[in-house]
Amino acid sequence: MHRRFAICLAGLLAVAWAMAWAEAWAEDWPQWRGLHRDGVAAGFTEPKAWPEKLTLKWKVAVGEGHASPVVAEGRIYVHTRQGDREVVSALRPENGQAVWQEGYAAPYTVNPAAASHGKGVKSTPVVEDGRIFTFGIGGTLSCFDAKTGKPQWRKEFGSPDFGVATSPVVDRGLVIVHVGGNTQGALTAFDAATGAEKWSWKGDGPGYASPIVVEIAGTRQVVTQSRDNIVGVSAATGALLWQIPFKTMYAQNIVTPVLFRDTLILGGIGNPVMSVKPLKHGAEWTTETLWRNKDFSMYMSSPVVSADLLFGFSWLKHGQFFCLNPSDGTTLWVSDGRQADNAAIVAAGSVWLVLTPDANLIVAKQSDKAFEPLRKYSVADSPTWAHPVLVGHGILIKDATNLALWDPS
Repeated sequence: MHRRFAICLAGLLAVAWAMAWAEAWAEDWPQWRGLHRDGVAAGFTEPKAWPEKLTLKWKVAVGEGHASPVVAEGRIYVHTRQGDREVVSALRPENGQAVWQEGYAAPYTVNPAAASHGKGVKSTPVVEDGRIFTFGIGGTLSCFDAKTGKPQWRKEFGSPDFGVATSPVVDRGLVIVHVGGNTQGALTAFDAATGAEKWSWKGDGPGYASPIVVEIAGTRQVVTQSRDNIVGVSAATGALLWQIPFKTMYAQNIVTPVLFRDTLILGGIGNPVMSVKPLKHGAEWTTETLWRNKDFSMYMSSPVVSADLLFGFSWLKHGQFFCLNPSDGTTLWVSDGRQADNAAIVAAGSVWLVLTPDANLIVAKQSDKAFEPLRKYSVADSPTWAHPVLVGHGILIKDATNLALWDPS
């Protein structure tokens, strides 16, 4: 009798725990850099005090790559390489167990200059309206049913020199992504349900930055860094609205644009951090550069604006954190050098969380006075180039081959 009661109680506790986790994960993180594509974790429950150590809830092998996981409708999705296949996995958040897996053949030869990053997937998927859209390192764009994993449509494109890294965005029924290789590519919108091409802008090849969709001067537009430019195109038609020539060494335009009020924060290796305002005069568009800060230069790290503070990571001096006033670009503080090779940044409540490639997760106070780290945690045994994901009271970390859930509560 006691044994039967104990088994029943254990089962009830397991169900209750799973339901609690499902409720905690009600806030989605369905795409690159979160719900609004800006690196702000609005649904994360910040602990009252950050502990000395994080609690590892689970860790599972999912495959090779540096694409970030995404979370939608109570499921975690991750796109990786397993052998010569690219695989999409849907996982349960309470234990990391697979709900479904689906894949396709994807042989790929990595550019020797990018060999240290491997040939795994770099592009973060996006989940919208019951579908998940993935973009493989060699240029395979796919749509799957998010509930069952059933393939819906697939298209093959080439890839730029160092493999696909741009992450698709979905807007009003359109999947928008820069496809193709080097100069032979196009920023293209596909019908989310069928994959049919709706529009394309062929003015430049793809970079490695991910597009955002914003409303500026009453016009909904897609803003991104292409191979040699920063562009804004109509989200409805793909017509070019404005263009800024923008070059980086080895054509590595990587930084995701950030919207601050009606201006865009932009940057790239060898270039200053800058603010640009698109302006509409009748039917014509121009851009005005409001400020440039030449003391800092972003490379692979995209900045975050929170509480009217611009927090970013510069590759200069072997890696520095910096904080600017996003209104005028003035420097509020800068950290010492030699901080890291890169930094993936998330704003969460009163702190910034920063994941470096050497598997250090830094919790720093959001401050306009100085760089104020509160805690540093070791969260993996292999490189962590993927962006961390914060949902509910959990932190998802993707390393070279594994996905782990850490709990700071």
